[in-house]
Amino acid sequence: MATAPHHLHAIEELSPTVSDWVGQVARQTLPKRIHWCEGSEQEFRDLTRELVGGAELLPLNSQTHPGCHLARSHPSDVARVEHLTFVCTVEKADAGPNNNWMSPSDAHRRMDELFNGCMRGRTLYVVPYCMGPIDSPYSRCGVEITDSAYVVINMKLMTRMGRPALERIAREGSFVKGLHSIGDLNPERRFIVHFPEELSIQSFGSGYGGNALLGKKCHALRIASWQGRQEGWLAEHMLLVGIENPAGETHYLACAFPSACGKTNLAMLIPPDSHPGWKVWTLGDDIAWLHPGNDGRLWAINPESGYFGVVPGTNAKTNRNAYEMIRKDTLYTNVALTADNQPWWEGLESGQPVIDWQGRPYDSNRGPAAHPNSRFTVSATQNPSYSSLADSPGGVPISALVFGGRRRELAPLVYQARNWAHGVLVGASVASETTAAAVGEVGVVRRDPMAMKPFCGYNFADYWAHWLSFPERARALPAIFHVNWFRRDKSGRFLWPGFGDNLRVLRWIIDRCAQRIGARETAIGYLPRPEDIDTDGLDIAAATMNELLAVDPALWRQEMQEIGEFLGSFGARLPPQLMAEHQKTVEKLTAHIQT
Repeated sequence: MATAPHHLHAIEELSPTVSDWVGQVARQTLPKRIHWCEGSEQEFRDLTRELVGGAELLPLNSQTHPGCHLARSHPSDVARVEHLTFVCTVEKADAGPNNNWMSPSDAHRRMDELFNGCMRGRTLYVVPYCMGPIDSPYSRCGVEITDSAYVVINMKLMTRMGRPALERIAREGSFVKGLHSIGDLNPERRFIVHFPEELSIQSFGSGYGGNALLGKKCHALRIASWQGRQEGWLAEHMLLVGIENPAGETHYLACAFPSACGKTNLAMLIPPDSHPGWKVWTLGDDIAWLHPGNDGRLWAINPESGYFGVVPGTNAKTNRNAYEMIRKDTLYTNVALTADNQPWWEGLESGQPVIDWQGRPYDSNRGPAAHPNSRFTVSATQNPSYSSLADSPGGVPISALVFGGRRRELAPLVYQARNWAHGVLVGASVASETTAAAVGEVGVVRRDPMAMKPFCGYNFADYWAHWLSFPERARALPAIFHVNWFRRDKSGRFLWPGFGDNLRVLRWIIDRCAQRIGARETAIGYLPRPEDIDTDGLDIAAATMNELLAVDPALWRQEMQEIGEFLGSFGARLPPQLMAEHQKTVEKLTAHIQT
């Protein structure tokens, strides 16, 4: 008969530093009880059962979706709140114009008022967690204190949570402190504040996603980006994917895309039928930590162990791996329900909603059945394309960094930066255009450097300087590329098929990294010749390929002017090397126009 493991020490005794902090928080928040999370499967089941008993979770159809549950958040609490998210450095300039700033003293005073007595009658959960493989030197640990069991079960799915993480904290002595309370869910009393100089986060008034799961955007990007600059590594909003050719050679790519640019689909790409023997391995869909290795290359880990993904639009055609992955042991948030208690969302190819995301009878006049930002939380190991190397302490070596945006006519299908410094300029210039699906003017360019605009925990000018320092840290840096799956013709039709056929572009990127294929030099970087992209089996004309790979010097001159103005808005802290790279591109474009 199996028995529970015997531990020599009670979990609350493992780290006196953590225990002292928990005691301080308890005296301030006045909880009814304190629960230290062990991270066991039994604890996860018990908490899930408690939430079901309290009607905070709804079990879904056990025949079609075994082990799945639905949570509904308050209608005012359905997304990240960037305007209420602050970086609190002593010097305002260290936070930069890319962040909302509040002085640490003002922030602590405001948050102390909110946290005083806020957990009366509630359980205080202590959630020790490790971002990254538990034995990896690249991983970093944290402790989130929360009064939300929903947060606890999400953190169980998303991180290496529990006793092993606290044992590591006890050995290392350092950890990120995260304090969270759902408060009274009053949007006027909702704040997410970061103290990078103190390695701490405080979040009040929201129980939702990135506002409450403090290991995710708050720790793994905002605080970790600050840690990375201090320690010589990078915390990036990047997916991690391995591409294996029929010969068994695998290259790993880290790719950064703003929202609505195909990030999750690329992370879980399924090779098209035209590519037998090719395999794609998912190591991460959202965040990558990049460290210089002893061999001079950049090595990457995914600090997360699960996915917290947007579910609308997911089906067997758009993302079969994700669709299969979330059919069991998945926590859904804010989706609709069918008559037989199956989850439903816009984009599904079957079923009809009868209950909307707020628990009301579905009425199309009241908007979508599932909230547009409804989510799934699931363990990464359920992904059919999961790579076991996601648990490798050493991570994986990165062959290429790929940036991407949504541009109708400017950016070609793919191009390669001239060198690392030029690649930093390419990343700093990432932008997407608004679409007809968004409120406001269509085609407005929004800059999102490295896809990190909401997530960089310090001044972008210093962040770019940190990126530019890497040739001094690693002698075999990955090549840097830019892709644009969204080029259109004059009638508005997409020129490139996208989805699985994006592998054709990734193959050119990999061949460039392996020095197996040439490129033509242009003013903006190196581009493939049309014949360099394998189009066998595609119904795509030669003229279309020429258009996909065209560079319009006049359009790019205008683009570079706008990029220069954007970079200049960061003032005297902007690295001169970045503006020098900008000027080189401007001069190349000018020379092209003159000839």
